[in-house]
Amino acid sequence: MSQNKPFKIFFSAGESSGDQHAASMFMELKKHQPDIKGIGMGGVKMEQAGIDIRYNSSAIAVIGVIEVIKHFGEILRTLKAMRKLLLAERPGLLVCVDYKEFNFKLARFAKQNGIKVLFYVSPQVWAWRPGRVKKYGAVIDMMAVIFPFEVPYYEAERVPVRYVGHPSVDKVHPQRSKDEDIQLFGLSTAKIVVGILPGSRRNEIDRMLPVMLAAAHELQTKFPGIHFLLPQADSIPDTLLAEHLRSTRLMITTIKHKPYDVIQCCDAIMTTSGTASLEIALLGVPMVIAYKLAPLTYWLGRVLVKIPYIGLPNIILGKLAVKELIQHEASAENLVAEISKILTNKPYAEQIHEDLHQVKQRLGKGGGSKIIALLALKMLAS
Repeated sequence: MSQNKPFKIFFSAGESSGDQHAASMFMELKKHQPDIKGIGMGGVKMEQAGIDIRYNSSAIAVIGVIEVIKHFGEILRTLKAMRKLLLAERPGLLVCVDYKEFNFKLARFAKQNGIKVLFYVSPQVWAWRPGRVKKYGAVIDMMAVIFPFEVPYYEAERVPVRYVGHPSVDKVHPQRSKDEDIQLFGLSTAKIVVGILPGSRRNEIDRMLPVMLAAAHELQTKFPGIHFLLPQADSIPDTLLAEHLRSTRLMITTIKHKPYDVIQCCDAIMTTSGTASLEIALLGVPMVIAYKLAPLTYWLGRVLVKIPYIGLPNIILGKLAVKELIQHEASAENLVAEISKILTNKPYAEQIHEDLHQVKQRLGKGGGSKIIALLALKMLAS
C-alpha cells in the first residue's frame, strides 16, 4: 500500500461498550499501520483514539422495542447517512461493532456494494433467534466473537468465525492502587463503600438510578457511615445525573473517567447488566445485577430469549453466581437485601469471589484488541 493511499477502515459503533472496543482496536491498528485512517460512527473514546467521527452515536444508543420505536426516525436518518458516507469514502473494510440490527442493515448494504465486512462482537444468537446465524453469514466476510462458546454456532452453519478474546480482559485495570484511590476519593478503609452503576444509556439511567438511589438511602440508614461511588459513563451528560441527584441526602461521590479505580474500592456493587457486570467480575467485586425494561420489551424477551440468565458472569459460568433482579424484582427492597447479605455474610461473599475468579479464568489471558486489529489488517491486505 503506497503512502499516498493509506488503509482506510470505516467503523460503526452504536453504544458505549462498542465505542470502547472500537477505540482499543484502532489504537492497536495504529501500532502496526501508523498511517491507517479510521472514519465513521461512534463516541468519545473512538474520537480520542483518532477515528474521524462523522456521526455521534449517543442519540441512538437505545435498547428495547419501545425505545427503538421512539427513536426510529433518528436511527433511520443515521443509517441513510452512513450508507451515503460508505459510498463516498469506499473504505477497504467496514467494521461493525455490536449494535446488531442497525449494523446488520449497514453490513448488507456494504456487501451489496463490494465492501468487505468484519462484524466485531457477535449478536447474541446463543440467547435468542439462533436462525439468524445464516442471515449474518450472508452479509459479512468474518464474524469476530468475544466469548469462546459462541464459535460453534457459526461453525455449524459454515460462517467464517474467529474467537478474538474479550477486550475487557486487557482493558479492565485500575490506574492506581486501591490505597491511592481510597485517599483520592476521600474514602475511609474503616467504612463500607458501595458502588452504583446505573448504566451507560439515558433510558437505563431514568429507569434504574431512582431505584438504586432509593436502595442506597435504606442502606445508609442500615449501615451508618456508608459511602457510595457512582462512576459516570462518558455517554451520560452531567445534567442527566444532576436531575436525579439534586434532592438526594446520600453520601455519594460521582467520578468521571476512572471506572475501574471506582470498582476496586467497592465492597459491593449495584449494577445493570451488560459489559459493566463483566468488568466488575474481572475485578472480583461482589455485585447484584438489576434491570428493568419497557413492559412490551420485557414480555418479548420472555418469549424469545432461550437462556436462563441475563448477566454475563452467570452466562459464562452457566449458573447463578451473581443475584439477578429483573423487572418487578428490581426493587429497592430486594437490592437492599442482597447488598446487605454480601456485606454481612462472609462465606456468601467469598463464594461470589471464587465464582468471579472462574469468569476471569474462562476468558483467558487477553490480547483481544491486538488479535482483532491483526485480523482486520489481514482482511484489508487480501
